[in-house]
Amino acid sequence: MRIGILLTDLPPAKGGGYTFQNEIFEAFLTVAGQSHHAFVVLCQGETAKRVRQSCPLNVEVMPLDPPALSLLARAARKLRILKRARSLNEQIISAGIEFMWLLAPPNQSLDSPYLTVMWDLQHRLQSWFPEVSADGIWQEREALYGSTLRRAAAVIVGTEVGRRELELFYQIPSSRVLVVPHPTPLFALTHSAPVEPPPERYKLPKDYVLYPAQFWSHKNHINLVLAVEILVRQLNRPITAVLVGSDQGNLRHVEKVIRDRKLIDHVRILGCVPREDLIGLYRNALALTYVSFFGPENLPPLEAFALGCPVIAADADGAREQLSDAALYIDPKSPRQIADAIICLQDDEALRSRLVDAGRKIAENRTPGAFVEKSIAFMDQFEAVRRCWA
Repeated sequence: MRIGILLTDLPPAKGGGYTFQNEIFEAFLTVAGQSHHAFVVLCQGETAKRVRQSCPLNVEVMPLDPPALSLLARAARKLRILKRARSLNEQIISAGIEFMWLLAPPNQSLDSPYLTVMWDLQHRLQSWFPEVSADGIWQEREALYGSTLRRAAAVIVGTEVGRRELELFYQIPSSRVLVVPHPTPLFALTHSAPVEPPPERYKLPKDYVLYPAQFWSHKNHINLVLAVEILVRQLNRPITAVLVGSDQGNLRHVEKVIRDRKLIDHVRILGCVPREDLIGLYRNALALTYVSFFGPENLPPLEAFALGCPVIAADADGAREQLSDAALYIDPKSPRQIADAIICLQDDEALRSRLVDAGRKIAENRTPGAFVEKSIAFMDQFEAVRRCWA
């Protein structure tokens, strides 16, 4: 088949979505030459220039018309604002593409058959969070997912929990849902340099917990801050929480709570940090405190597993399926449970070692290459279907 791969221009500030797409695409480039399919990478101009430099012979790159990935493209054409712009469907047809592989959840319907991925359906499960409900976002997601997920030849999810959610909310047959665990990012899997302390400029204490998460409300920074308050004020356990990530609208609220609770010396907000610094932060942390309300899968626990950092994780739907016995689970609504889990890892070196060993095994078994191979295997099977029309 002639397979198109849609590579969207997600910025690094998009966090897990950016990491996921780029890890899968880089792994694809290493194995694409072994496939009998011809691949066409569809992406915007600047990305196209970069991608061309590393493509094997059976992979070509096609720059998209500027508005092709925009939800406003159709409306713009109707208004004759962009008279010569072609829709994404038109560009897929002109490139002779028979099947599409989407590395991120679709942002528009496609007429050609396609394989896509679904990260979460939290707008259905926890619709009270503003980032999945306010300003018409809930209605937009519902209309988009109801159309695009139902039309997919198959949808990849990371857990059986994700499969059940697709079946429940969108009545997608189980046979069209592929459970493929999300992969451990390669930067964490392949890092083998000796452990070095975090850069001096961060001025971090010896004991700190790390939370790399964008500042959305569902990331639950507030209950982590309240857990730090319990440790410092009630239990006389000096600890610092190190928060890494970009502001998505909730940073000011988190900063206010920190100031009001007089915890400025115990909660450090570093913003976005270079990858090498993030690796050092993981490897020196007492624990990753991944307290997000959203699941069913998340990448930071896998990064922590690969880098030898114990994990405290919210007991969200899907977390135990993803992380098994390699994490301490807490109720994300309970600052006291978060505080107690931190104390456990401060006091019990044997527990820390057990979690690190169990986590490393999980991380090593979930590679981007395995994810790509399973995706291509589905497309191999679908070829017999696709050959039935021109």
